[in-house]
Amino acid sequence: MRFDRKACTAALGLSGLFASLPALAQAAAPAHIDSGDTAWMLTATALVLLMTIPGLALFYGGMVRAKNLLSILMQCFAITALVTVLWLFYGYSLAFSTQGMQAGATNLHSFIGGLDRILLAGLKPDSRYQTVPESVFVMFQLTFAIITPALIIGAFAERMKFSALLWFSGLWLSIVYLPVAHMVWSGPGSFLGDLGVLDFAGGTVVHINAGIAGLVACLVIGRRRGYPNVPMPPHNLGYTVVGASLLWLGWFGFNAGSAVAANGSAGMAMLVTQVATAAAALGWLGAEWLAHGRPSVLGIVSGAVAGLVAVTPAAGTAGPGGALVLGLVAGIVCFFSATRLKHRLGYDDSLDVFGVHAIAGIVGALLTGPLASPRLGGFGTVTSPWGQLWIQAKGVGFTVVWSALLSLLILKLIDWTLGLRVDEEQEQLGLDLALHEEKAYNLS
Repeated sequence: MRFDRKACTAALGLSGLFASLPALAQAAAPAHIDSGDTAWMLTATALVLLMTIPGLALFYGGMVRAKNLLSILMQCFAITALVTVLWLFYGYSLAFSTQGMQAGATNLHSFIGGLDRILLAGLKPDSRYQTVPESVFVMFQLTFAIITPALIIGAFAERMKFSALLWFSGLWLSIVYLPVAHMVWSGPGSFLGDLGVLDFAGGTVVHINAGIAGLVACLVIGRRRGYPNVPMPPHNLGYTVVGASLLWLGWFGFNAGSAVAANGSAGMAMLVTQVATAAAALGWLGAEWLAHGRPSVLGIVSGAVAGLVAVTPAAGTAGPGGALVLGLVAGIVCFFSATRLKHRLGYDDSLDVFGVHAIAGIVGALLTGPLASPRLGGFGTVTSPWGQLWIQAKGVGFTVVWSALLSLLILKLIDWTLGLRVDEEQEQLGLDLALHEEKAYNLS
């Protein structure tokens, strides 16, 4: 009887196992392309492209003098076209190819992707990245690659040759951006990813990277003629407000789209993006009001951009309370970095690329670790907030050094060959007429 009972128990167990095999096989099967995720990612991609043209173009364009408006619009448009072609040829491959990568291994492919995806080799309509077509993921990441070098132009606005701008943008994308994107986002085997650096949507890859390059560029190319003694006020703050509003809207695609799915992570990323942006706008406004006795339109929109930047690395792990604190801190800190710090040190970062993007990116990247802790309302797997803070600091430090040194090398190379800066007569005339023989406004 004891044997029979054991036999019956074993038989029942085996029958249960066999009965569950189809379910197990179904669970282990590769995920299919999800129409809901795909629809959201198509939308998010369009929103991120909207951030550069026309969002960033108008945001920057309104802040320069009228004689340089078209040059800003032209630079944003040209970068969009140039980066698209380079992304097709080799950009996507060098950023996201996992050829030769191995978790825990330190080799060349920890820092840069392989060449197996040159000209998007192997991409088909049914190629998949997670639950969306790979073509959608390729396009989504392309929009990030477009806006990053476009952000840098604000640091040297009104004084760089257009030919130099094109060479700088192409070389900077290839040598600086693509390796950092690979080191953070390409998965197991990537240098910064294996280190444990958290960057949900681009605090290090996009904003610190671009902000540091902007600082180096404005130092190498020098101040605008007349700065800081000659007044150079924004010629059309209306354009700047419209551009900032488009950036705010597009940033939902930037952050919530980085979930690569229409799910709870995307929803929370959207909420914390809104909260941090609003808090930073109020933080900058309050600091400016106390310091200068009045709030300004340029101040509140600059604060909003600081909040958008700061929440970018934390958007997938911070809760609403953490986003509120992060936004307030970023708005106040960036107000002082874009005003007091810039004036004290004397560099001419024309449109505050370093003061907003680099500084807010650093603040956001550092606080991503602590704010990811569930004990502080976050949703990450961080068990030691201060340990993660140290990891984030190493990621920030590496990105700062990488971007600074390589950006300096690229700028010096271009200066020795083509020359970086327009001559004094062209700068006085304005880049619209001097470089493009066109005017933004024809009053006659």
